Amino acid sequence: MKQIIATNNAPGAIGPYSQAVEANGFIFSSGQLPVDPATGNFAGTTIEEQTRQSLRNVKAVLEAAGSSMDKVLKTTVFLSDMNNFAAMNGIYAEFFSEGAYPARSAVQVARLPKDALVEIEAVAVK
Repeated sequence: MKQIIATNNAPGAIGPYSQAVEANGFIFSSGQLPVDPATGNFAGTTIEEQTRQSLRNVKAVLEAAGSSMDKVLKTTVFLSDMNNFAAMNGIYAEFFSEGAYPARSAVQVARLPKDALVEIEAVAVK
């Protein structure tokens, strides 16, 4: 049985999808853009600012599902430019416990919604 996860502490879906779905103790988040839920705007123009906001949004969605960043099993990071990898990686490391990092894929894509620099999705356990 699946349960839809929704929170006002992260940006609402901009299409026919849910912020996250829980099934059998697993939480699957949709990709989180660097949108500040309070303003509806990007939380900055740099990869560092945008990565930080995307991860704040992932954290808010997981917390709404009764999980946390420490329970993330896998993330996928979508970058508009792989040249931003090192800067993204520096911010990313701040959100996870050293020695207990989740599995991760990072790929460059042709374009992200709203021309974001980064989008991040996660799979976690409850």
